[in-house]
Amino acid sequence: MNLPYTIIIQWSSEDKCYLVHLPEFPTQKYHTHGDTYEEAVKNAQEVIEMLITEYQEYGKPLPLAKSLEQLINVV
Repeated sequence: MNLPYTIIIQWSSEDKCYLVHLPEFPTQKYHTHGDTYEEAVKNAQEVIEMLITEYQEYGKPLPLAKSLEQLINVV
């Protein structure tokens, strides 16, 4: 599945893993991580798929993908 959403991955020294943030889903109840960068990416893609399914099941509109400029202004 081609997912047009942003995935931000950051190493956490405290948690000793890569943490994932999905800025287009600010109220997400799903958070994920990975022991490796690759695992974090895979897990993020799975969470995005679950969020899309949930939005569709509840008839909620999917969030629009943000441009890099929009993301920088938010952060």
